[in-house]
Amino acid sequence: MKQFQYLRPATQQAVLDVINKPGTKIIAGGTNLVDLMKRGVATPDKLVDINHLPLKNITITKTGLHIGALALNSVVSENDLVAKKQPLLAMALKAGASPQLRNMATVGGNMMQRTRCGYFYDTTMPCNKRVPGSGCGAYEGVNRMHAIFGGSEQCIAVHPSDMCVSLAALDAEVIIAGKKGERRLPFTEFHRLPGDHPEMDNQLTAGELIIGVEIPDNNFSKNSYYLKVRDRQSYAFALVSVAAALDIENGIIQHARLAMGGVAHKPWRLFDAERSLIGKPASEDNFKQAAQLAMQGAKGYGYNSFKLKLGPATIAEALKHAAGLV
Repeated sequence: MKQFQYLRPATQQAVLDVINKPGTKIIAGGTNLVDLMKRGVATPDKLVDINHLPLKNITITKTGLHIGALALNSVVSENDLVAKKQPLLAMALKAGASPQLRNMATVGGNMMQRTRCGYFYDTTMPCNKRVPGSGCGAYEGVNRMHAIFGGSEQCIAVHPSDMCVSLAALDAEVIIAGKKGERRLPFTEFHRLPGDHPEMDNQLTAGELIIGVEIPDNNFSKNSYYLKVRDRQSYAFALVSVAAALDIENGIIQHARLAMGGVAHKPWRLFDAERSLIGKPASEDNFKQAAQLAMQGAKGYGYNSFKLKLGPATIAEALKHAAGLV
């Protein structure tokens, strides 16, 4: 591991003054960053510890639920407010990682984690995300875990987070602090597709810091479900996952939210499938039709082509659970 300088600025403003300098990384739980440093994938000159900042709060606002960027995944997943108002988030967090990792990982860090693509982690292999212009080993290589939506010839890696899939489905907003003040960004716009610049994972600019997320009030608490399909139940990243939330009145769907994980460079929101469900009965046939619609534009790359069938099956199953049909 490369030697680095460790800093712990006293205030949020002092953190912002430091993190805009090249070669600087923020560390909180460190559950992903430390792994990347050990493997030589990340080689920061400075680590800025932000654990002491007052960003762990989980509170009700006038319009929804606010969660600070330093709130631990384990704390959020067991919080009474989250369980009551946004159970989909709690389900997704409990599906992600191991209890030990959830006890260290933070909400902001979860958002910032990088892909687990084997070519990205192996510094002897080509990877445009790690070394722009070096090529994509996964494109014609072993790509079983890789994207079926939104990929490019530059990169077909997937975003690994479960939490982020649920936040994308729930119309969350990201609250970002910078030298010019705070700004808000829809969660669905925070992460990027690879395009020609897969090395850029998200919309943060130099010197910016995630300080929290906010989830607007909704009527999904009674009919939500997070379904994760993986190789082993104990601890593995998703082959395909689905966050499903329904607002059902007298058997008719008033609103629907759907997002997928394990299938794209970012949490993949299924807007067309959502719209197709509105005004229809919460039935298995309607769920299967929406699932097929959701797969438009999907593309397999060989080893991951099984996701073209697994994807719609998982969507339909998640919707059945959300609707209470299972």
